[in-house]
Amino acid sequence: MSTGPSAAGPAVRHVAGSATQGGGAEARIGLWDCISIIVGIVIGVSIFKVPGLIFSNVSGPWVGLAAWLLGGALSLVGALCYAELATAYPKTGGDYAYLTRAYHPSAGFLFGWGRLSAIQTGSMGALAYVFADYAVRLFGGSDADLKSQAVWFALGAVVALTLINLLGVMFGKGAQNVLTAAKVLGLLGILVAGFLWGKGGAFTIGNPVKNPDFGFAMILILYAYGGWNDSALVAAEVRDPRRNLPRALLLGTVAITVIYLLVNLAYLAGLGFDGIRATWVPAADVLRPMLGEWGSKGMCLLVILSALGALNGVILTGSRVHAAVGADYRIFAALGRWHRRSGAPVWALVAQGAVTILMILAVGTEAGRNAFDQALSALGAGKVPWEKYFGGFDTLVAGTAPVFWLFFLLSGLSVIVLRLRDREVERPFRVPLFPVFPVVFCLTCGYMLYSSVTYAEQVALFGLVPLAVGVPLYLLSGGPGKGAASGS
Repeated sequence: MSTGPSAAGPAVRHVAGSATQGGGAEARIGLWDCISIIVGIVIGVSIFKVPGLIFSNVSGPWVGLAAWLLGGALSLVGALCYAELATAYPKTGGDYAYLTRAYHPSAGFLFGWGRLSAIQTGSMGALAYVFADYAVRLFGGSDADLKSQAVWFALGAVVALTLINLLGVMFGKGAQNVLTAAKVLGLLGILVAGFLWGKGGAFTIGNPVKNPDFGFAMILILYAYGGWNDSALVAAEVRDPRRNLPRALLLGTVAITVIYLLVNLAYLAGLGFDGIRATWVPAADVLRPMLGEWGSKGMCLLVILSALGALNGVILTGSRVHAAVGADYRIFAALGRWHRRSGAPVWALVAQGAVTILMILAVGTEAGRNAFDQALSALGAGKVPWEKYFGGFDTLVAGTAPVFWLFFLLSGLSVIVLRLRDREVERPFRVPLFPVFPVVFCLTCGYMLYSSVTYAEQVALFGLVPLAVGVPLYLLSGGPGKGAASGS
């Protein structure tokens, strides 16, 4: 699971260059290494949360499974597009540099601002809610308790991990291995419980889905597939990229799709179509028939560990991206200051944490929801139908998805723009069937942007209004300073 368009940011260069563009380490990543990296990056904690929301927005189980297949295919197309950008510009800062080079420095600035105001912080909030929902269940809370109690667990996770990062403490390799093992054990537990102790009725529809929304289901599915854009950033370090990169992306995406399909089949076998739509914590509930309450709590603990590891990673990498924006733009100079002793970008961490806390409070408390409704009234918009949303997770995903897909669309278009304009740049890997695949990717992003806005309605302003504030901020900034990432 990713946090949106590429986690690389302004002034964040690859440490490894390509053989064609010189500098950096040698290309040492082979085919199977690349596949492993792709699978490891993409499979996150979303699979423990989103299936119930997805099946609640499709007309039947087969439609849901077909949507997961479609999500895998679309992710592969997007990954191929990003692979061309990453190999052509291996020393640049990901989407920030692609957008700056293809359009204008303002596009890169708005991307960096959008990550702070919506994409990165929204992802942090969503991950915090995955942790919180399972934490509430671990300590004996019911589904009815989730809306009232989860917000405080989510806030606690963000505050605690931000403080840990402010002290310069990072998860070591051993701890990260433990977190990865927790994720693998959780997936295996779901498969075993679902297929061996399932209660049947996987494809029986007892209660028809009211008001299905296939577009929002696809938003959640592609959120779960998120990370392929980050995996494409290793393209500059892949041996023989013309041969190995498309094979790795294809095999990696197929492997991820198969895993996701098996896990969803296990959910359906264990809980049934009606059952999976009725639970907020499917990974915990699917183990209850086999291992009882203690088995369910054990699964909660595994998901909690996985979610904390993912959240810590997003906090760590996101703060470095925001610090890089501060290095490029004087108006955000404070974000670029690093603490001498801890080696942490203090104000970037504080700003990122503060925005995330405001987001969690806005969707998770009555006072926050009322304040948001009042702000909408001031803008001439109606109140949010809060009852439409299950909890903080899907509300934050819905509210920030329009910004997420807007920048994906612009990055997809940059493949075409830069291919036609930067003809002198050597491209170790070229997306096949140009311009068909980039056009398919852009059309997909356009549909996702439209679907996210129509589903979210007023909640879309949650991410779009702060993004719009970035326009006057750019004008006040006076443009990037000397030495800023330019995409060259």
